[in-house]
Amino acid sequence: MKAILSAMLAGLLLVSCAPSTPQARIEKNPEKYAALSQKHKDLVQQGHIARGMPPDGVYLAWGRPSRVYQGSKKGQNTERWDYSGSRPVYTTGFYGSYAYGPYYPYGHYRYSGLGFGVGPEVTYIPYRAASVWFVSDRVDSWERMR
Repeated sequence: MKAILSAMLAGLLLVSCAPSTPQARIEKNPEKYAALSQKHKDLVQQGHIARGMPPDGVYLAWGRPSRVYQGSKKGQNTERWDYSGSRPVYTTGFYGSYAYGPYYPYGHYRYSGLGFGVGPEVTYIPYRAASVWFVSDRVDSWERMR
C-alpha cells in the first residue's frame, strides 16, 4: 500500500513540474484556440505572437504571465503582461557551529560538536524575460530577451 501511495505522489509531482507548451495549452483550451484567425492559430502552434493578436492567443503561445499591469494611453485601455525567468547565482558560503548540551549518561554538560566549512550556495535571481503590451485588447508591441 505504501509503495502504491509513494508511486502516486511521485507521479503527481512529476506532472505538476511538467513544462507547459503551446500544444498543451491548446488542448486544455480548444474554445480559445478555435476563436483565433488562421494566421494567429499558425503562430500560436509555433509559440510566436504578432501585432493584433488577442490576449487569448498570447496566453496560448506563451502561457500565463507572471505579472499584469493595467493603464491608459491616449484614452485607450492598456495592459502589459510581464513574463519572468530566474537565473542562478553561485556563491561560496561559510558555515560553522558549536554547541554544548546535556549528556546525562556522562553526568555533565559536555561539548557536543564542532563543524566549520565552506560550501557552495545557489540563489535564484528573478528577471523580466519578456513583455507584451496590449492596446484595446490587441497586441500593440512586445519584447523578449534573447
